[in-house]
Amino acid sequence: MKNQKETIRKMVSYLNNEEKDGGFWLPNIQRPFVWREDQIERLFDSIMREYPISTLLVWRTKSRIRRRKFIDNYKNTIRLTDFYVPEDDRTKLLVLDGQQRLQSLFIGLRGSYERRELYFDVLSGDLVAPEDVRYKFKFLDAEKAAFPWIMFKEIVFSNELSSRIAKSIINSAGRELTEAEKERVEDNVARISKQFVNNDLVVYQELDSVDNPDAYNEDDVVEIFIRANSGGTRLGKSDLLFSLLTSSWEDADERMDELLDDLNRVGYDFTRDFVLKTCLTLLDKGAAYEVKKFRDERIRQELIDKWEGISAAIRDVRDYLYSRTFIRTDKAMPSYLVLIPIIYFRYHFPQKWSAVQNLDDYLLRTLLSGAFSGTPDNMIDRCVKLIGSTSEFDVREIFGIIREDGRSLEVTENAILGQYYGSKQIHLIFNLWYRDFNYIPAYADNLPQADHIFPQSLLRTVKKVNPETGKRNLLKYYQEDRDQITNLMLLTAEENGFSGKRDIPPNEWFTDKSEAYLDMHLIPKNPDLWNLDNYEAFIEERKRLILDKFSHIIQGYK
Repeated sequence: MKNQKETIRKMVSYLNNEEKDGGFWLPNIQRPFVWREDQIERLFDSIMREYPISTLLVWRTKSRIRRRKFIDNYKNTIRLTDFYVPEDDRTKLLVLDGQQRLQSLFIGLRGSYERRELYFDVLSGDLVAPEDVRYKFKFLDAEKAAFPWIMFKEIVFSNELSSRIAKSIINSAGRELTEAEKERVEDNVARISKQFVNNDLVVYQELDSVDNPDAYNEDDVVEIFIRANSGGTRLGKSDLLFSLLTSSWEDADERMDELLDDLNRVGYDFTRDFVLKTCLTLLDKGAAYEVKKFRDERIRQELIDKWEGISAAIRDVRDYLYSRTFIRTDKAMPSYLVLIPIIYFRYHFPQKWSAVQNLDDYLLRTLLSGAFSGTPDNMIDRCVKLIGSTSEFDVREIFGIIREDGRSLEVTENAILGQYYGSKQIHLIFNLWYRDFNYIPAYADNLPQADHIFPQSLLRTVKKVNPETGKRNLLKYYQEDRDQITNLMLLTAEENGFSGKRDIPPNEWFTDKSEAYLDMHLIPKNPDLWNLDNYEAFIEERKRLILDKFSHIIQGYK
């Protein structure tokens, strides 16, 4: 293993390009690209702030490995199969660890995100708190971008001296810049040149199987891949072991992608990890996924032979979830593992599927209580063993197994009131609360949002007396006060957008709202409580309204 270094500009130019040792590509065992545009923007801010971007891991090989190109123009509707590259025995570099970072750099410097390109605010750079953005990046439409926003790739890939680039930006600003602004532009362009063009910031470790063919075989690389990525976001071991299927199943990638595309077209986020874990469970191989299972040719062949039936069972349970329950979005699914026993029942006893009862109760209790959190593999195995032996989906008996595993199914007042902005289960609560709410996105990739009734900016203005100084300079309402569910409601993206509520205080927002609107959102109808001075009284009254709303659930769990 040896270390290599490149500038960001050079590294990006090598992606999908055979110029450098056959080019850098992604093996198909890599998970899909999952970063949001704000994560990409923060990566560029981090580089500008000289934060390290971690070491990458690549495999130099001539093996006929299934691989794909890096995505240049990212869209939510892309299909990974469109980026597959024909297999060959030429030298190539396969990225084992670092896909999300490299893919983000490629989109920002060579492509676009949902048809918008990456722009940089050349006047940004003021000192901020470590968690805040200092250097401002944004994906923008070219026709909407105006100074100080400059297309970032034009700066990075310019062959002019940084001083000339800065001068050109200053001259084309459309107004006379102050001396401080000119200095800021010059400093930023010089920093871009340093961080993206001149300094070797991309460090990658190279596993070489070309010059050293005996050093690493494919099994070695899979194991290295597993260990290098085991702590990564949304990366499951079965994602990595999926590569072992491709030796027996030529169309494995295509069939898996087709299934996932179909499952997720209505707003869920089923993963390869979940599907393969479900496959093992349905085939009675145990929910735990291990290398030895996927190396067993008999298991691989059984999975291939029964794929159609397995995928049909998963689809049917997805359809039930979407059309007959309160769970209408991925945000309301804190754990997909709760579905595995249901899918097992549908797969093994399809003739009884249409008459199954109490699934809503099962989903509600397990999801609200977090019964399948942690590592529930043994519990899942016991649940499906019960289903297999009785040929029934007996919710009471399944709950007994869950409780025997030391897991609670109780839903308390605190389980409801303890939710907060950004919590794992907040949208599950909202889905249950807003059963009749219009959950159709106002525009692509933008589902309804949790909104602060009393805006955070407004609550931050309220101060209390500092006992040490006697001055009224301490925040009265901290983050936990502002983010509690009693200060939240669900709004459509359109309602909460640019021309919607945003930071409008409740005494203005609710003034012209109907009684039905107030009832839907559980808003106290006394207008006095909508005033900032009465925030605490508003919270107490809304607690009462929320608990009344969920009283039947709480009582049912006692």
